[in-house]
Formats: sequence, structure tokens, C-alpha cells
Amino acid sequence: MVKTLVQYDAVIAECNDLFLKKAKDYGTAWRILRVPSLTDQIFIKAQRIRTLQQVGESKVGEGIRPELIGIINYAAMALVQLADGVSEAPDLDAETASAKVLAQQHTAKDLMTRKNHDYGEAWRSMRVSSLVDLILMKLLRIKSIEDNQGNTLVSEGIDANFLDIVNYAVFAMIQMEEEG
Repeated sequence: MVKTLVQYDAVIAECNDLFLKKAKDYGTAWRILRVPSLTDQIFIKAQRIRTLQQVGESKVGEGIRPELIGIINYAAMALVQLADGVSEAPDLDAETASAKVLAQQHTAKDLMTRKNHDYGEAWRSMRVSSLVDLILMKLLRIKSIEDNQGNTLVSEGIDANFLDIVNYAVFAMIQMEEEG
């Protein structure tokens, strides 16, 4: 488990470093996005990964890893939006936004640590393609919950699904690093 924690932290550091740089370049315009818009953005990235896995080549020169980083950051941004609400205009400086995103990524890590204890790091036996499929499934679940105005009968909420998406994407990045 110690190895997993070190690898997890390295992935999150890479993701948050890119997030902060983009926040300095673009500001925090993402704060105006409603959660379903972020869901759709993540869905596009996950679908692109699946297409790249099936086709085996990229026509735009970007591979799977940048898309996974995007998924991790967008899912954390969605969690910020769920916690803080949508803003009518960019309302955070880059450092504050980065700290909020990082706090959500740490929440995902805490969840991963608890689940890893119970599941015995079963994810290490999974294929990257399976992790991507699980991300897509979670996104379809989120879309269904969003279409039902957040109401569920027995299922976990949108936030739990976004936390799982962060973790699946981190696992996929770790798997790719170990394979490569």
C-alpha cells in the first residue's frame, strides 16, 4: 500500500501542477460551468481514450495520458462545483482554485485508501481499458442522476461517482506508467 500512496501522490502532483498553470493562463472561467457541463467534458475525454484504445492511433497527436489528467482535474472541478455552487463569473484566483481542487483530490485519495484496504488493491490486476470502461459507466450513472434532478432511490450520489472517477483515472495512469 505504501507504493500505491507514493504513486498516487505523484499522479496528483502532476495533475495539480498542470491545473495551476492552466488556471494562471486562463483564469478560473470553469467556475461558471454547471456540473452537467463538466460531466459532458469528462465523458468526451473518456470516450476519446476508448476510441484511441480501439483504433490504436491519434490524429491530433495527444495520447491517453493527457486525457486521464484532464479527467482527474475535471472530476475534481465538478466536486468543487458541487460543494461551492456555480458562480456567475470567475471568482477565484489560481492558487485558491488549485487548493480547492487539490482538497477534492485528497478526498478521493482518502476514499481510495479505505477501499484499497477492503479490496486488497484488486485494481492492480485490472487492464487500463477496464478502468476506462468503469469511468464511462460512472459517467453514464452521473448523467442519469443529473437527468433525475439528483434523486436516487438506493444509489450513491453524484459526488461519490466523481470520487471514483478520480481514483480510476489515477489507477489507469499508474498502470500505464508501470507497463511503459
